[in-house]
Amino acid sequence: MSKEKVILAYSGGLDTSVAITWLKKDYDVVSVCMDVGEGKDLDFIHDKALKVGAVESYVIDVKDEFATDYVLVAHQSHAYYEQKYPLVSALSRPLISKKLVEIAHHTGATTIAHGCTGKGNDQVEYQIAVAKKANEAKK
Repeated sequence: MSKEKVILAYSGGLDTSVAITWLKKDYDVVSVCMDVGEGKDLDFIHDKALKVGAVESYVIDVKDEFATDYVLVAHQSHAYYEQKYPLVSALSRPLISKKLVEIAHHTGATTIAHGCTGKGNDQVEYQIAVAKKANEAKK
């Protein structure tokens, strides 16, 4: 009997790699990493996710969409923290969440997970954005 699928927002780091190992006990894990233009080589992430137990792995280039639909709009509206720091991490959450929901629908996954800790508000940003995007996708 096959397991339910879970989409995991995957960074390739220790926390989300351990999350794959933990989640695969109850789910078929589909890892998803987004390239928003941080300048890092993300080629290794696909294979690493499979090596630690994901059944599928996606590394998606969203740089153009992120730059055009999120960063440019924020820049034009002068959305900076302390009037000098671009809000790049916060800006990326809605796009990442949108893509996670799209892949969940594409793969038949029933759950979306992330590796954010409770230290900041990243987990809240993901949970709210995923819920909103999932609700929009139902319409």
